[in-house]
Amino acid sequence: MSEYSVHEPMGTQLEMTLERTVKALRANRMDACWVKTKADALEKVRALLQKGCTVSCGGSMTLAESGIMELLRSGDYNFLDRAAVQPEEIPALYRAVFSADAYLMSSNAVTEQGELYNVDGNGNRVAALIFGPKEVIVVAGANKIVPDIPAAVQRVKRLAAPVNAMRLSQDTPCVKCGICAGVKGDLAAGCRAEQRICCSYVVSGFQRIPNRIHVILVAENLGY
Repeated sequence: MSEYSVHEPMGTQLEMTLERTVKALRANRMDACWVKTKADALEKVRALLQKGCTVSCGGSMTLAESGIMELLRSGDYNFLDRAAVQPEEIPALYRAVFSADAYLMSSNAVTEQGELYNVDGNGNRVAALIFGPKEVIVVAGANKIVPDIPAAVQRVKRLAAPVNAMRLSQDTPCVKCGICAGVKGDLAAGCRAEQRICCSYVVSGFQRIPNRIHVILVAENLGY
């Protein structure tokens, strides 16, 4: 597995990797671009959203770090915010998300082949990615770009899943040892913990609906 470092000067391997990945995403009928900074990503998202539209999002450190969560909570949009409802209201909110104008999220990995790889516990995030909202806006740092799906699987097992499980205070083996219990197994190999966050695995490749998914890659490290 390899990840790309934003410590490289622009115009070198990083820029070429971003360009190559954007081209591959477009070939899979996703609207894709790359920007230099998280501030640029914020402005790109702002331009994609119409004031007053209904929006929601998946849990994402990338959205928080880039200021996009603040934008969604600015009052300019009808934000279906799971943090603003009682726990018993969350299932209904998840279902309402399917009628949203736009759904925002990051991706656990983005391959140079033009694919998005995402792993979910409850499945609400990948469900909205696949179907429902009119548009999906994916923001991902260059640190999430990997060569292919096998590398994406390893990225989640070795980094994204353990760190997110720690952030969410889950009682899973990866929280204790810092790596997935099934790191040497196949895609779905892992623990049997009740609070396991790796339950549904989705690869987004060629899209039937062109440009429903917008991918904004950022030449910075964002999220896990």
